[in-house]
Amino acid sequence: MPVIEELIRSEADGTISFGNYKLPKKSKLENFEHRGDLYKIKTFSEITKLERNGMFVYESVPGTAVTQFNAEDWGVEFQVEGSQDVQITVQLEDDTEYAVNVDGIAVGGMTTNMSGKLNVSVELSEGRQAQIRITKR
Repeated sequence: MPVIEELIRSEADGTISFGNYKLPKKSKLENFEHRGDLYKIKTFSEITKLERNGMFVYESVPGTAVTQFNAEDWGVEFQVEGSQDVQITVQLEDDTEYAVNVDGIAVGGMTTNMSGKLNVSVELSEGRQAQIRITKR
């Protein structure tokens, strides 16, 4: 999966793709319109962060490239690539239990904190991508 050269883009299936972990310096793009929402992306080798309408959506440390990102009422799913293991934080519903799957393997249930954030560690290496699916229980 290549990095997202334009930093963020809309896909034909209604999802978005964003992030470029190969950038040596922070790059950002604001006011990207997708399905009536405005997105802001900041990305480079150390971090990738996505906001929708001024609210937190996604963050990875170090930076990643994310494709087919789809956030719905039931949860979120996406493919992620990076140069090394990453810590991913996504915004979901407050104090809610979710099932987390990485590459189709259940890694367990997790409950979001009072601010709705859920953290997932994913083992990655250059050229390897992982499929993440987090669904409300």
